[in-house]
Amino acid sequence: MTANQTGALLMCVSMAAFTFNDALVKLVGASLPLPQILTIRGLAASFLIYLLARNLGSLRMRLSRRAWAMIALRSLCEVGATYLFLTALLRMPIANITAVLQVLPLSVTLGAALLFSDPVGWRRMAAIVAGFCGMLLIVRPGPDGFSDGALFALGAVAFVTARDLVTRRMPPEVPSMTVTFSASLSVLAFGAISSVTVDWQPVSGDQLLVLMVAAFFIFGGYLCSVMTMRVGEIAVIAPLRYTGLLWALLLGWAVFGEWPDTVTMTGAGIVAAAGLFTLYRDRRIARRRAA
Repeated sequence: MTANQTGALLMCVSMAAFTFNDALVKLVGASLPLPQILTIRGLAASFLIYLLARNLGSLRMRLSRRAWAMIALRSLCEVGATYLFLTALLRMPIANITAVLQVLPLSVTLGAALLFSDPVGWRRMAAIVAGFCGMLLIVRPGPDGFSDGALFALGAVAFVTARDLVTRRMPPEVPSMTVTFSASLSVLAFGAISSVTVDWQPVSGDQLLVLMVAAFFIFGGYLCSVMTMRVGEIAVIAPLRYTGLLWALLLGWAVFGEWPDTVTMTGAGIVAAAGLFTLYRDRRIARRRAA
C-alpha cells in the first residue's frame, strides 16, 4: 500500500472507532446517568491513552507556561464539546447528530477567517453558507425554536470549533499525545465531579463490558488518528472523515432502528458536499502557495 492508501485506511478505521463508541454510549445512556458514564469510560480510556503516550515517548510535561495555558483552554473546550455532544446523542438519532458535526470543516474555516484573518474567497464562503443551510435542514427549528437536542448539538459544534482553532495556535513543541492525554483527564475529572450531583446506578456486567469496549474504541480512534498524521498527505486523507456519517447511518439503522427522513438526508448531503468542496479549495490554495 502507498502512504496515501495507508493513511486513508487509518482515517476510515478512526472514524469507525469513534462512531462505534458513540453508539455504545447511546446504548447504555438509557439506563445510566451521563456523568457516571463519563467517569467509568474516562478511567479506562485515560489509562489506555497514557500507555500509548508513554510507549510513543510523547508524554512531555516540561512545557512553557503559554503551552500549558493553551492545553488548558483546549481541554476546557474538549469538556464542553464532550458533554454537549453526548447529551445531544442521547436525545437525537445518532445519524442526525453525526451529520450536524460534519459542518466542522466549514465552521473552523469561518472561525479562522473571523479570528485570525485567514483569507477566504467567495467560493469557500458560498460553500460555508450552503453548509450551514444544510445543517438547518437537519436540526429543523420549529415555531418554538430549536429542540433541546438540536441546541446541545449546536453547542457541541461551537465547542469543537473553538477546540480546533486553539489547536491551530498550539506551540509546535507540544506533542499531540500530551494534548490528547490532558483532554482525556479533563473529561474524566468533569465526569467525576459532576457525578456527585447524580445518583449512581448499579452497573451490570453487560453495561460494564459495553463501557470498556467504548473506551477501547476511543483509544483505537485516537491511535489511528495519530498514525494518520504520520503517513500520507493530509489533503488527500482528510475528506475520508465523512465516512463517519456512513457508519452512523448504518449503526443507527442496525442498532436503534433509526433512519433519517428525506429532509435530513438532503441536509446531510449538502453539509458533506460543502465540506468536501472546502477541503478541495484548501488543497488547491496550498498547492498554489507552494508553487
